[in-house]
Amino acid sequence: MPDTTTPSVLFVCVHNAGRSQMAAAFLTHLAGDRVQVRSAGSAPADTVNPAVVEAMAEAGIDITAEVPKVLTAEAVQASDIVITMGCGDTCPVFPGKRYLDWQLPDPAGQGVAAVRPIRDHIEKLIRSLIDEIAPAN
Repeated sequence: MPDTTTPSVLFVCVHNAGRSQMAAAFLTHLAGDRVQVRSAGSAPADTVNPAVVEAMAEAGIDITAEVPKVLTAEAVQASDIVITMGCGDTCPVFPGKRYLDWQLPDPAGQGVAAVRPIRDHIEKLIRSLIDEIAPAN
């Protein structure tokens, strides 16, 4: 039987290769089992952006095993909070879900130096989200 007291968060961007992968990794790393985490893309890439993988490794988080996933209505329905990052109108909207839109630059085609400030901004947003939905006891 699923734990209905554990909040679930879905991060969505177009390719699920950068911003949403970083956000999901930070939330998993920082909140552990206090939050269920998903990420997906409306048009997933073949692989996670290598500069994103490198930037996350610098932060001590290994995402080399992650792969972009396609956004499904089921993933949205199974989530309490849906956080979009440049997904636009392709994200399905269901009643009763909380939607947030984080305006973040797209790291696609950028080197690790350009990804670092995006990564750091995402980490701050994630820490604030954790304080709100799953504070440590």
